[in-house]
Amino acid sequence: MEGQKDSEPSRSATARAVALAHLLHQECKNLLELYKERESFLSQHVPEGERLLIFDLCSDTPTSAQQVGHAHSALSRCLEMLECLIAREVEELGEEFEGEFESARKTVKDRIGHLLHSTGALLENGEGVCAPLPEFQCIQGLDEVEGSSSFATKLWTYRVLLELIHWSDSAAHALHLLHSEQENEEEL
Repeated sequence: MEGQKDSEPSRSATARAVALAHLLHQECKNLLELYKERESFLSQHVPEGERLLIFDLCSDTPTSAQQVGHAHSALSRCLEMLECLIAREVEELGEEFEGEFESARKTVKDRIGHLLHSTGALLENGEGVCAPLPEFQCIQGLDEVEGSSSFATKLWTYRVLLELIHWSDSAAHALHLLHSEQENEEEL
């Protein structure tokens, strides 16, 4: 009986993290649509090039916990890039606007923070933790696209939003796998 009580909060935490990742994924897709509406010339343009975040998994056959750790690392970097975008916008415009896009962006930023906290708690025992990524410098963002024009910044923003969609979906799948494994273990 006592073992069941101990595993119940973990299972609930995993189920909540799965739901949070799915919600974040939907909100990231919505954020991209709002960005396309705001920057209408981008609606027909899909940025070319590799993903902004490409790094190896911890092993060739990662466990579900390692996949969650991988997504956690990527979302952490996505949050840094999103914060960089916000800081640049405030720097360029002198203030932060309060429109639908900005409100949705704030929600996504907060939701990523909550998901990082949740996945971090799930990985507290060290399982699934990959080597830390190199420190991110905000200036790297413009290095990812050619030029430092306003258009280049808009393309980088678009690419960051695509990364958010990719990694929130990846986190949802990894967390779902981890949750399913935990449920199967409890049935045994």
